[in-house]
Amino acid sequence: MLSNIVVTHSPHISKPMSTRSVMLDVIIGLVPALIAAVYFFHTSALILLGACIIAAVVTEFLSNIIRAKQRPWESVTDLSAVLTAVILAMSLPPACPWWAAVVGTVFAIAIGKMVYGGLGANVFNPAMLGRTFLALSFGQMMTTFTVPAPIDACMSVISPAQVDARTQATPLGWSKEAIKANIKSGVYAAEGDDPAAEQAKQKAENAALTVNNQLVSTVTGAVGGCLGETSALMLILGGIYMLWRRAISFHIPLAVLTGAFVFGCAEYFANPHTSMTPWTHLCSGGLLMCAFFIATDPVTAPFTKRGMWIFGLGIGFLIMLIRVVGSYPEGVMFAVLFMNALTPLIDRLCKKVPAGGKPSNG
Repeated sequence: MLSNIVVTHSPHISKPMSTRSVMLDVIIGLVPALIAAVYFFHTSALILLGACIIAAVVTEFLSNIIRAKQRPWESVTDLSAVLTAVILAMSLPPACPWWAAVVGTVFAIAIGKMVYGGLGANVFNPAMLGRTFLALSFGQMMTTFTVPAPIDACMSVISPAQVDARTQATPLGWSKEAIKANIKSGVYAAEGDDPAAEQAKQKAENAALTVNNQLVSTVTGAVGGCLGETSALMLILGGIYMLWRRAISFHIPLAVLTGAFVFGCAEYFANPHTSMTPWTHLCSGGLLMCAFFIATDPVTAPFTKRGMWIFGLGIGFLIMLIRVVGSYPEGVMFAVLFMNALTPLIDRLCKKVPAGGKPSNG
């Protein structure tokens, strides 16, 4: 009987799993959002997606050659570069030029990943690093959002030959306008200028009402935004698929959404007439994409469940802090990179307890 027992080294995995299979599951999870992006933004989505994927694969292959890897194609076939490219493409505005997508992808792969030694050694999420590089280098380009094509076709009274695309304020853009107008109303009130204070207050309430009325649109995708930010429903479907496949655990997504929701509730109850509702916050911008597809990156996230909760809550809190207090309408990329930098400290604080013992302090 004892001769049938096979003793092997850990880790022990209950089902066949590899880096490629996990990356493939995440890519499949992004398919619903990709379909929505193509539906709402047509060829712009396909061009950006293709440019990012080609740039990522070529950059990783050339980086492996420069590093004198014996099999430079090996890391390309694990789909990690493709996944980085897809996430970066989904984080770009539809009107972003293809060459800017290429520049951001090259930076993401070469500087965000390969400089550290490749997959598993990078400190920061490569896609968010590339997105941040583009945001800091081409600010206006990265904050110009177009009207989704089906919505534009229904609303436009201008001949398509006369204009390439129309811009549209995003829900987070309207929210930021409401916040700024509310602050101005307080300043005018302190100065004793009642008419100006009342006018600014009314502007803040109108902007908040406009964005909160877009809740259904943020779920379906009929709003402006980045390619992967339009349809909350499609992102949720992709997240459910990954949870079902166990490509991710529920800890980080739930922590991110909880942190954002609690902060959103506090802000809304403090200023109910001039603030975005917590539900609209959750469905707007890149929050859902961050919760399911970005923050869950196993390389840059903590290992332990307790660490995942700290990591996710921190991301959710920082996203809302930047949205409400900061100058940027969205804070996903900055929140993720900041918490990536804290991941080693979180792992040190939340050590796993060995079986039958206590974690070492060394």
